[in-house]
Amino acid sequence: MMRVEDIDRVQEGAAHRQLEDLARIGIDWDGEVLFQSSRHGAHKAALEQLADAGLLFECFCSRREIAEASSAPHGAPRSYPGTCRNLSEATRAKRRAELHRQGRKPALRLNPRMSTWSVRDELFGEVTEPIDSVVLQRGDGTLAYNLVVVVDDAFQGVDQVVRADDLLFTAPTQAYIAYELGLLEPTYAHVPLVVNGEGDRLAKRDGAVTLRDLLAAGWDIERVMREMTGSLGCEVASASEFLRRFNPASINRNPWVFTPPVL
Repeated sequence: MMRVEDIDRVQEGAAHRQLEDLARIGIDWDGEVLFQSSRHGAHKAALEQLADAGLLFECFCSRREIAEASSAPHGAPRSYPGTCRNLSEATRAKRRAELHRQGRKPALRLNPRMSTWSVRDELFGEVTEPIDSVVLQRGDGTLAYNLVVVVDDAFQGVDQVVRADDLLFTAPTQAYIAYELGLLEPTYAHVPLVVNGEGDRLAKRDGAVTLRDLLAAGWDIERVMREMTGSLGCEVASASEFLRRFNPASINRNPWVFTPPVL
């Protein structure tokens, strides 16, 4: 199965190019591609379920206010500082009116019943983190990733989530949301990031980082595959061979440094 996560603004044609690139390196999938934007009704129903359970609160903070609160000595650097969680109804009404005059609405954040949650990760073992009061609906009405990804993973029967280890701390919050919605809580495998020579996350500014860039620079598909599979401790030239030979125990625990050709 394949899902295109397109709830945010995306460049026209980007999804088609990504699916085409996956096919070129030998990755296929069962059934029709699921576009996340087509699931708005299910996402909205999940939000309403959380609201009915008293698990949401309005947030009137700007990004600047959150950043300033989180950088203070008492602030939690990676989580929402709780500014709006316990406001009085009178204060909420005043803040709503202020936003209304600006043509804005409050965001809706998770109001968890518990302080921490634990998940099982294939590389890190049991991971326990504070449950963050993440935004589930933005002020413009857009439903946020932390909600829709949980709903769609359950819909598609995803029982293990594999992604970069810089997102490890978010997994318990997402698993908790699944629990409150009565959905399957997946296990996880958070793998090391791909970084540049300076140790920063690899980005377009570093040179030829997309498949099309690499092919334009003179690489072929086999070389691309050897680079990618080599980063996972199983250097082979095709996706089918990788599927036969890959052993998760061979994954390197350190970030993979990649120096792309200069465009």
